[in-house]
Amino acid sequence: MNDRSPDAQFTITRVFDAPRELVWRAWTESADAAEWWHPRDIVIKDGSVAVDARPGGRYAYTMVNPADGTEYPTVGVYREVVPPRRLVFTWASPGEPDETAPVVTVDLRELDDDRTEMLFHLRGFPGRPGDANVYDGWDSAFDLLGEQLAAQVR
Repeated sequence: MNDRSPDAQFTITRVFDAPRELVWRAWTESADAAEWWHPRDIVIKDGSVAVDARPGGRYAYTMVNPADGTEYPTVGVYREVVPPRRLVFTWASPGEPDETAPVVTVDLRELDDDRTEMLFHLRGFPGRPGDANVYDGWDSAFDLLGEQLAAQVR
């Protein structure tokens, strides 16, 4: 992952029409994560998602661009896991040091009527709406997450 800067950061906030426990599971269960841990038009390599959502646990997945076969492996370490409210984890390419990797914080807040507010914050990598890069990639993935959650609560 290039273009990193320790001072760069961005936040995306979403509200999902799903209970917080369901959103939590989407972040912490391998089968659920495999459905949305990628932007639209990118896929997850079969069998590549592994999640050990506990402090010190690791996760890994590989996105694939079906148009040209380019693979994007991603790994990280969970620094904080507070079910079903908060996740803090590193976000890097394999081989990058965990100590200098960008850090993702996901806070989930229960709202009325079984809705959940998700505050996603990425520190250590720049992003802005329309960048056709990291911000837009995560934003697109959250669209898929919303669709997945909507299908589960019907």
